[in-house]
Amino acid sequence: MKNIDKEFSLTAVPSSYRNGFWKTLVVMLGLTFFSASMWSGGELGQGLSFIQFIAIVLAGNLILGAYTGLLAYMAAKTGLSTHLLARYAFGKKGSYLASFLLAFTQIGWFGVGTAMFAVPVQKVTGIDIYVLIAVAGILMTFTAFFGMKALAMISFIAVPLIALLGGASVIKATESLGGWQGLLQYEPAETMTLAVALTICIGSFISAGTLTPDFTRFARRKRSAVIATVVAFFIGNSLMFLFGAVGSVATGQADISEVMFMQNLILPAIIVLGLNIWTTNDNALYASGLGLSNITKIPKHKIVIFNGIIGTLGAMWLYENFVGFLTMLGSALPPIGAILLADFFIIHRGNYRAFHEMTFKAVNWIALFAWGAGIAAATLLPGIPPINALISSAVIHVAGTKLIMSAKEKEVMLPNTEKVGH
Repeated sequence: MKNIDKEFSLTAVPSSYRNGFWKTLVVMLGLTFFSASMWSGGELGQGLSFIQFIAIVLAGNLILGAYTGLLAYMAAKTGLSTHLLARYAFGKKGSYLASFLLAFTQIGWFGVGTAMFAVPVQKVTGIDIYVLIAVAGILMTFTAFFGMKALAMISFIAVPLIALLGGASVIKATESLGGWQGLLQYEPAETMTLAVALTICIGSFISAGTLTPDFTRFARRKRSAVIATVVAFFIGNSLMFLFGAVGSVATGQADISEVMFMQNLILPAIIVLGLNIWTTNDNALYASGLGLSNITKIPKHKIVIFNGIIGTLGAMWLYENFVGFLTMLGSALPPIGAILLADFFIIHRGNYRAFHEMTFKAVNWIALFAWGAGIAAATLLPGIPPINALISSAVIHVAGTKLIMSAKEKEVMLPNTEKVGH
């Protein structure tokens, strides 16, 4: 009997393997519990009053929630990952470029995350840093190998523990500011513009949010996928930003685990730090496996082992040399999601032919051009770069596709007109 790939790396997830609302929500919360969001929250905390901070986080998460919620709808309706959905918009071979970039950045962030755990833990425990990296990398690769069930289990443990332990630490940290009343009255020494603040808020997670379909394709209902995704962003991402902002204002440290180390809460700090990075890294490794599986046709679980080894071996080098480059590459990811959304909702009016019935073109050059234009818009145009990228790439993809379709219709009509004339 042929073994079934229960991660459905190269096919749509059948209805019998779909999950309910709560399992989807837990996985998405695990995705949004992201250390980099705390760093971004710390930046905002140093440049905004607390009232402004709350307004920016709510506005940013509203935009992120809309973006990822629409991607979640697509995934739940089709049962397809980001990479398989990309075949409709970019073509089969064109999707390989998107998959490679998505996978490459996620392997990089897996290595960075592994080192982010090992470096502070080595400082407080004295354990050899490479031993910590090896143990963390092996454990995270092990759980990612087992796919969605393991992701849900890790998130089920991690999410409440991070929220409770981190929340208790934040409450303790506010005491140095005179409690919540003092926090509400806080005014930064140097202010940042609201446009810059919104850019930081949206930009911190929009790249990872582009991978939403990899996780929500297992949702049983479209409605539950959308609600779980939007709720996860408003709870999980907002909580990470809050931890970062309060920690930064009260102690000068944005990462809640660093705040806990300062409070001599050593064991809780290691637990929060480890679980926070574990959920992020497992999602990154899982998504990278799906991306390379789209290119190589090798099942995801086999690729995950290879990616985990590469990320673990290169962890310190990536941590010391590669973060800026990965951040730059991250700006290229949001246009992919915008093109997927425009192709599905506008060009195909919310309906794709079943994946197994499709014969995809090799490359859709319009989509690739729109992708490049989105990156250029994010880099060159004034305003909020992630928003510029989303709007520009979507508009150019739709306009270019409509123009080509119109030209083809005229080519078909012209010979018919000539026949009538004869």
